[in-house]
This record gives sequence, structure tokens and C-alpha cells, in this order.
Amino acid sequence: MKVALLGTGLMGAPMARRLLAAHELSVWNRSAHKAQPLAAFGARVAASAGDAVRDAQVVITMLEQGDAVREVLFGDTGAASELPRGGLVVDMSSILPAQARDHAQRLATLGVAHLDAPVSGGTLGAEAGTLAIMVGGAQADFERAAPIFAPLGRATHVGPSGAGQLAKLANQMIVGITIGAVAEALLLARRGGADPARVREAIRGGFAESRVLEVHGQRMVEQDFAKRGALSVQLKDMRNALHTARELGFAPPVTTLFETLYASAADHGLGELDHSALWLELDRLAGPGGPVLDPSSRDPL
Repeated sequence: MKVALLGTGLMGAPMARRLLAAHELSVWNRSAHKAQPLAAFGARVAASAGDAVRDAQVVITMLEQGDAVREVLFGDTGAASELPRGGLVVDMSSILPAQARDHAQRLATLGVAHLDAPVSGGTLGAEAGTLAIMVGGAQADFERAAPIFAPLGRATHVGPSGAGQLAKLANQMIVGITIGAVAEALLLARRGGADPARVREAIRGGFAESRVLEVHGQRMVEQDFAKRGALSVQLKDMRNALHTARELGFAPPVTTLFETLYASAADHGLGELDHSALWLELDRLAGPGGPVLDPSSRDPL
């Protein structure tokens, strides 16, 4: 299939490499230097979003937030005007459900179908082709997109337009809250004199087991907060969840609490670190005290 991918950042670049194994791919990124390396893998690097999508059967957007998707598709030099009738836009960005429904309606007037298909699994999942893909839209369009989803991960149709974004918000609520739970538990262990690495090892496989404990817990133990999924993006997702909850007349107290914690972390300069860096903010909020562990010996000092 002829595919265009708009957005080749942390997630988009490894997704592009996987798509190139099965499809003819054009790529575009607002910062062109992020797209250029994909030429070595066989991608056509387009000069503009419109140029990228002009002959595409399927267009994938992988952008940071809903306003960016709207601008790329419908702005003054947006790609929508170049989309061929009968085409399909698969928005794999994480945006508001209301924005996804609006984009679907606007594209329908142009004779273009739309799926909202946000993903979970981070850069590791993007590289391995094991992303969880949550898809909203028509069943027929979901089936049409199956060859696109196949190299990227496991796709599940969850309902009509906007439902994929609802599923992603649910996912991000669980991820964001669980990162906080893992961080606070390991901080308690450290403050009490236990080795967080060994505590994490001890509780794995029990009821506390989770992908967050496995991956993000390891980052906390190693104090490795290099960005894979930015804390600022996690904050954006928590705020999108609260925005959508208000539209539905639903008050989620746990998500509300964690939005304030991620916001505080961003305010203290952690926004461009990995979202597991919430550990640092919780450590700061807990105040001084407790033994410090030497990571080389794993023994309390």
C-alpha cells in the first residue's frame, strides 16, 4: 500500500521503519532533520505534509497533541486539501475524543474516512512492533487498515469515532497513576532502609506485578530518566482525561490528584524527562530523611 506518515518523532520514527518492511512510505516532519534519516531505510522524505499525502491510500498522523493534528490536516497549508478522495486517515496521536470526532466529520465532507487509533507501549513497543492499538471508527475502515496495523502491533476496534481516544485516556490514567504508585512504594522502601531494587524483585510476580513495575520501576531503581515517554506528554494526557471527564459529568478523584503531581513535576523542570521521573518529584515532596543507597553496593549507607 502507498502510505504517508506525518510525524517522525520518538514514536513515529520506529513505526516508520516497521512500516517500510511492508509498504511504500512517504514521511514528513515539521522539523525536517527528524525525518531525513528514514531515507536510508527506503522512505521518501517529503518537503511538505501535502506532498507526503498526495498519492497515499492511507495517511497516518503521529503528532504530540490535538491542536498539532488539526493544524497539519486543516491549517492554512494543511494536508487535507491534498488528500485523495476515498483515502483513509489513521490518527495514531493521543488527543481529545471530541477532537477526533471533529476531525472525522471534517474529513468526511472531503470524501476521506478516518480512524482514531492511539497506541500504548512506548518506544520499546514501537521498535518491537508490539504496540497496543485502540481504534475508533467504522468497522469497515478498521478492516481496511489491518495491513497498516499488522507491522505495528495488536489492534482492537473499541467503538465509533472517538472511542479509540477514550480507550487511550483510560490507558494513560492507569499508566500515570501506576507510575506514581510504584515510585511511592519504592521510595517508602528506600526511606525504611530496604534496597528498592531487591524490593522490586521480591514483589514481581505477585499481585503488584505490572508492565509499569517491570519497565518504569527498573528506570527508578537505576535512576535512568532519559526521555522515552515525556512527563510533559503524560501530563497532557491526564489533563485530556480530566477535560473529557468533565464533559461526561464524571469526577475522577485519583486522576485529579495525579494531574497535580505531574504538573508540580513539570513546574520543577522535569517535563522533558521520562514520565518515570515522577519519582524525583515524589522524593522532593516527601522531604529529606531516610538512608541513601549506593547503587553499586545496593546496601544502605
